[in-house]
Amino acid sequence: MKLIHIYCGNGKGKTTAALGLALRAAGAGMRVHIFQFMKGNPTSEIESLKFIPNIAVSRLSKNFGFISLMTNDDKKKITMCHNNLLKTAHSQINGQQFDMIIIDEFFAAYNYGLVDRELAEHLVLNKEKNCELILTGRDPSEKFITAADYVSEINAVKHPYKNGISARKGIEY
Repeated sequence: MKLIHIYCGNGKGKTTAALGLALRAAGAGMRVHIFQFMKGNPTSEIESLKFIPNIAVSRLSKNFGFISLMTNDDKKKITMCHNNLLKTAHSQINGQQFDMIIIDEFFAAYNYGLVDRELAEHLVLNKEKNCELILTGRDPSEKFITAADYVSEINAVKHPYKNGISARKGIEY
């Protein structure tokens, strides 16, 4: 049986937790496909994943920045990109091409209206039992929490950003 996992909360580590699970799955011989929404900048973890057999990564080819800085045209373009990624994930789940699908920043794209919500809901709420599904992001709605088998909330107790320390390569990206 393949289950649904959610890593949510306002703390650092949701993506890191999902990628740790991907690493564990690949080590067990599982085929993993990671889809990243909202992210287009190069990151150290994506560079590392290129060397691990059984892990594929699909993400934005462009960084659109924070939603508050996006133009309406940017929002249309990123939504198209997210929808294409979501359709690919959906077909891979149905086609049993992968044992695990991770959709990073799923809830940000969903909550900001930057993905087809009907398709996103269908993918999660009607998920086939042949693929483990991992979703990350802040503020998942109750319908997703109810559908999930695992929900792990990561809360920020303390973070150096509040002391003026910006993101560091190898730590935050």
